[in-house]
Amino acid sequence: MTAAITVRPVQPEDYAAWRPLWDGYNAFYGRFGATALPEHITQTTWQRFHDAAEPMFCLVAQDDAGGELLGLTHYVFHRSMTRIEPVCYLSDLFTREAARGRGVGRALIEAVYDSARAAKSSRVYWQTHESNTAGRQLYDKLAKHHGFIVYAQEL
Repeated sequence: MTAAITVRPVQPEDYAAWRPLWDGYNAFYGRFGATALPEHITQTTWQRFHDAAEPMFCLVAQDDAGGELLGLTHYVFHRSMTRIEPVCYLSDLFTREAARGRGVGRALIEAVYDSARAAKSSRVYWQTHESNTAGRQLYDKLAKHHGFIVYAQEL
């Protein structure tokens, strides 16, 4: 039988367990070795999760049996030109490879939905790479793909 999972806000003492998940997420998108994020970005991101003035949040999925962190999600609230209520952008979602297939990703997304409802947000949205077929199978069950294509320019 698979152990239960608890999704909860990250705590400052979770850093050592959060960091390998964050590094795994970044490696999934090719940010490792020579292309790794600069350390100051990781440290600033971590600090923002614990600053009440920041609209950035982190939830972690924890295995109830052993206490191990199995996954993370990061999200941010922002204003929109088409809605009065804040909008929630689910920025990052990652599940430890050994924990995939246990419902961790679903639990994390649903917890973001709960947080967004509590914040009176009217929408949660996210993006993923087209090659993320495993993730997209889950996402297609939990949200609607509206067909938008993302453009970006580094400045």
